[in-house]
Amino acid sequence: MEKGKIFLVGAGPGDPDLLTLRAARLIESASLIVHDGLVDRAILALAQPDARLISVAKQRSKHTLPQDDINALLVREALAGRNVVRLKGGDPFVFGRGGEEMEAAQAAGVPVEVVPGISAANGAAAASGIALTHREDASIVSFVAGQCKGLSEQNWAGLAGKGRTLVIYMGVKTAPQIAEKLMEDGLAPDMPVAVIEKACRADMRVLRGPLAGLPDLITREAVQSPALIVIGHVTARADAALVHFAHETTGEAAS
Repeated sequence: MEKGKIFLVGAGPGDPDLLTLRAARLIESASLIVHDGLVDRAILALAQPDARLISVAKQRSKHTLPQDDINALLVREALAGRNVVRLKGGDPFVFGRGGEEMEAAQAAGVPVEVVPGISAANGAAAASGIALTHREDASIVSFVAGQCKGLSEQNWAGLAGKGRTLVIYMGVKTAPQIAEKLMEDGLAPDMPVAVIEKACRADMRVLRGPLAGLPDLITREAVQSPALIVIGHVTARADAALVHFAHETTGEAAS
């Protein structure tokens, strides 16, 4: 039996219009899609009516399938002769475990293709008018995961501060530990912070405040995933606020 192929596809930050042409074509023609919970319904709606959709959504402390089982599912379907579109929010290789799934496919002798997508960080920043780099404020950008084992032991010293932007994925639930960790590493309590919730979607929110108030901000506003935390002076620039206001106005007019 001829083997199928696994396509590791980035679905981008949420808006179907931000899919690459390659990603859109694969979704529209797929007979089998294995997708994460962060993939927007509007993107899944592009699939054929008879396409088989399998959700392997992960939630904090609760996995529909462990990662090893997801790897096995992809390989099993491909070895059975089916092409598999593995659809991931953002980019497969930026906190998407795409590398692990690619390695599993290669170990089983299954052909695999990676289709990059706009990362959550790039999409969220663009939608909210925050330039992750700026000649006056930041020439370095770092991406970290805020929900992982050994968070307190990780060394984040130097990742945020003057001339730097820090983007934290999966940090909503661990915001108190994150704020404390960064301030213990010497970051000023009044360092500007932005929380970008549900970026590039109709109900997107951008919330701003100081680092010390980050936990209260998330609790008070009942922030829900998907959300990114951006730390740095770029989040406080006046042009960021103006661009976001224009984005909101355009969206209201379009609706």
